[in-house]
Amino acid sequence: MQTDLEIAQACRLRPISEIAAAAHIDEQYVEQYGRYKAKIDLSLLQETKRGDGKLILVTAITPTPAGEGKTTTTIGLADGLRRIGKNATLALREPSLGPVFGIKGGAAGGGYAQVVPMEDINLHFTGDFHAIGAANNLLAAMLDNHIHQGNALGIDPRRITWRRCVDMNDRQLRFVVDGLGGKVNGVPREDGFDITVASEIMAVLCLASSLSDLRERLSRIIVGYTYDDRPVTAGQLRAAGAMTALLRDALKPNLVQTLEGTPALVHGGPFANIAHGCNSVVATRMALKLGDYTVTEAGFGADLGAEKFLDIKCRMAGLTPAAVVMVATVRALKMHGGLAKSELAEENLAALGAGIPNLLRHVSNIREVYRLPCVVAVNRFPTDTDAEIDFIIRECRKLGVNTVLSTVWAEGGRGGEALAREVVRLCEQERGDFAFSYADGLPIAEKIEAVVRRVYRGAGVSILPAAQKQIAALEALGFGRCPVCIAKTQYSFSDDPTKLGAPEDFTVTVRNVKICAGAGFVVALTGDIMTMPGLPKKPAAENIDVDPSGRIVGLF
Repeated sequence: MQTDLEIAQACRLRPISEIAAAAHIDEQYVEQYGRYKAKIDLSLLQETKRGDGKLILVTAITPTPAGEGKTTTTIGLADGLRRIGKNATLALREPSLGPVFGIKGGAAGGGYAQVVPMEDINLHFTGDFHAIGAANNLLAAMLDNHIHQGNALGIDPRRITWRRCVDMNDRQLRFVVDGLGGKVNGVPREDGFDITVASEIMAVLCLASSLSDLRERLSRIIVGYTYDDRPVTAGQLRAAGAMTALLRDALKPNLVQTLEGTPALVHGGPFANIAHGCNSVVATRMALKLGDYTVTEAGFGADLGAEKFLDIKCRMAGLTPAAVVMVATVRALKMHGGLAKSELAEENLAALGAGIPNLLRHVSNIREVYRLPCVVAVNRFPTDTDAEIDFIIRECRKLGVNTVLSTVWAEGGRGGEALAREVVRLCEQERGDFAFSYADGLPIAEKIEAVVRRVYRGAGVSILPAAQKQIAALEALGFGRCPVCIAKTQYSFSDDPTKLGAPEDFTVTVRNVKICAGAGFVVALTGDIMTMPGLPKKPAAENIDVDPSGRIVGLF
């Protein structure tokens, strides 16, 4: 069996100029990065006269080690739409080097539903993540230099909240002490690194609507607090201009293609826990201008990914999805029903019946909370039986939702045609009445409570005293109207990763609350959220190499 990389490298790619022309992008907007990648100038958004197409959101059930294939389904759906005669575009996130060299893998799809050049996209691509890391670390350097040069703002070194970043899984850098070596080498203090996708600058870039908006957001970033409890911003450090200069080209969306030549804008990739986990607003808006149907995806399961896409990204950008695709697999649902990964190949309707409430809860959230049309896409594996598939179809039908089989991994766009037809039907025949899960005007604690009760279906929230104090301080500073970004485990509706399926009567404990003032949302932390992952015992990096001809091998 061919690997994803072998499939991608066997593909005959079209020059990116041809892809741009097929997407009706005039060459004046195209900045080529070699033959098969390009950046698209933001002026296209202002100068095009074309109206917006329909936005299709792809999300998934609560993830398991069995896998769901959300990105693969997203790409295959766009190819399927093109195969049935629709003008479709893709808007996806960029992969982080951390998972690529770690254990999770890349974010370019799989099998015959991939965006290419796959190895470029999964590695340095067009340098966006490097630019974000440089801007992040420039701000850190200017912050420490301000303190070293006399600390005119009165910054308390014990209350610095800004960390350095690197786009690599490196647990050794989670907590460090720097500034050692005497007065000339800075002020000694505790510090640490986050992975680049966890940097607020990544979230800022992905929510910015223009270059000027990017600069304004960067200037609002809070880096710490003074001795008398006043927040200190990047603007006060006079860092926003230089940071914007580093990010000028990174803000331009990247154009690539699928294996079947569908135009794909792959841009940005914020953490799906402590940020909104979606590709950039400018890429999504550009894709909507270029196609009649734009397919995009949210991060993790629908309780995290779709909730943040809908409650944060759509709220800030004024986007309204026309339909939602909920990706599921029989294997993952059986894991939610209690089976071990080694037991998934055998038919087990009892385990499937115990696990399917996870899917049904996600579907009902989309339909009842967000009031959007929905279809379930079952990413079919060879071991799935007809009885198991029929069971899912019957249960989803009780909610008034159709189920479509997807075989895009094995068949590419041809395996996504049935899903594409159902998506078109939803867009044309079922009009949604999009609503958020909470109103802007609610206090921060009530917004958190609304997500827990309405989306997670928990019994309530326990906000620890320290977090209550933080909420009061943030509301006093004027951040009460910001949307909330709840950081919790992706493996459960609750904040306990061992509670699989569709748990009930649980309480979510909020232990810490912080503001991402540049991004414009409040982060509520539950459980133990890691912002700097570590490498596994056998990292994927051990398998990656370059042959004598310069061809990359071993990359998935």
